[in-house]
Amino acid sequence: MDQEIEIPCFFLCPISLDIMKDPVIVSTGITYDRDSIEKWLFTGKNNSCPVTKQAITETDLTPNHTLRRLIQSWCTLNASYGIERIATPKPLISKSEIEKLIKDSSSSYQNQVKCLKQLRQIVSENPTNKRCLEAAGVPEFLAKIVSNSVDTCNDLYQSNMLENRFDSSRSLMDEALSILYHLDTSETARKCLLNNKKGTNLVMTLTKIMQRGIYESRAYATFLLKNILEVADPMQIILLERELFNEVVQILNDQISHKATTSAIQILVIICPWGRNRHKAVAAGAVSMIIELLMDETSSSERRNSEMAMVVLDMLCQCAEGRAEFLNHGAAIAVVSKKILRVSQITSERAVRVLLSIGRFCATPCLLQEMLQLGVVAKMCLVLQVSCGNKTKEKAKELLKLHARVWRESPCVPRNLYASFPA
Repeated sequence: MDQEIEIPCFFLCPISLDIMKDPVIVSTGITYDRDSIEKWLFTGKNNSCPVTKQAITETDLTPNHTLRRLIQSWCTLNASYGIERIATPKPLISKSEIEKLIKDSSSSYQNQVKCLKQLRQIVSENPTNKRCLEAAGVPEFLAKIVSNSVDTCNDLYQSNMLENRFDSSRSLMDEALSILYHLDTSETARKCLLNNKKGTNLVMTLTKIMQRGIYESRAYATFLLKNILEVADPMQIILLERELFNEVVQILNDQISHKATTSAIQILVIICPWGRNRHKAVAAGAVSMIIELLMDETSSSERRNSEMAMVVLDMLCQCAEGRAEFLNHGAAIAVVSKKILRVSQITSERAVRVLLSIGRFCATPCLLQEMLQLGVVAKMCLVLQVSCGNKTKEKAKELLKLHARVWRESPCVPRNLYASFPA
């Protein structure tokens, strides 16, 4: 454009500062663009008006049709300056329409397929539809389809029945699983799915899909399992079956996708703070799998993944079985030592904690010499000299003091680092 156009200030959303495409009024009387205020209210978990700071008592958003028509007219008048006309938003679907759609789907398999196709389209059309679907009980409906399909597939698989019935049940499950993930349910809805009163064990269902599903469904099951466990109570997490730990580790091993790997590590972060779960994770092979991930430059190149992997390794090395598995991996000490001062402060702190656990509970003359030769002692001395957090320095100093008699006079410690060796 050769000439700048002054946009009327009341056409701009107070949040995004862009021209509003779908202006809506909140209970405080302020108008916002629907997309911006929905993200503010439902994604950011805020319940106050960004302009007035008053509480928004009603989450229903009233379309400001008058302002939208003014904006559309202004865009049309200024089309010669490159201003594009704002399209009229599609009408939102109602809760009663969704409930009827769900009710009609129960009559036949074909109606279920048709229902899922319509639900997918509704989910993709407008973020507001997601909350309407949630209010109409769609998450529970989808979870039931997924659970029933998994049970049907298991029965058909065991009895070697007709292959087309097996495929139809699986395709129904895959579609419902995908929609349930993209529905992006709220914390309240996820708790309802987890504490289902109708006997549907969604955690076990997702575990079975991770075990036998196609790659895409295994990934969706991993994402959903992470989301569900984030809202679980401690007792629910403590009572998780060993099968789940096996499948999470298998997802890490198969590396279905970068996002699935990240979600699997996040699951281990969520479930491993409890001692009983650490034993289950170690038995599933989590220690060696985490070390392999840390060794793989493509998997550990992302800072957050390296941090979470080291957090998991630290938790697992707090039990004897975890430390034994750690020492059984020939590259474990070298890999952990290498990550110190190279990724982030969190990674360094957790890596030093891992080495301290090994040095405190597993020290043998052979192990202490190996730590010297691999540069662990020199790295601990370096930690004391640089800026890397007081907790990290304290743990490094503690490790050096534990075995000062063996390490202090070693020629493996460079002279420039020897001065930092604690007295």
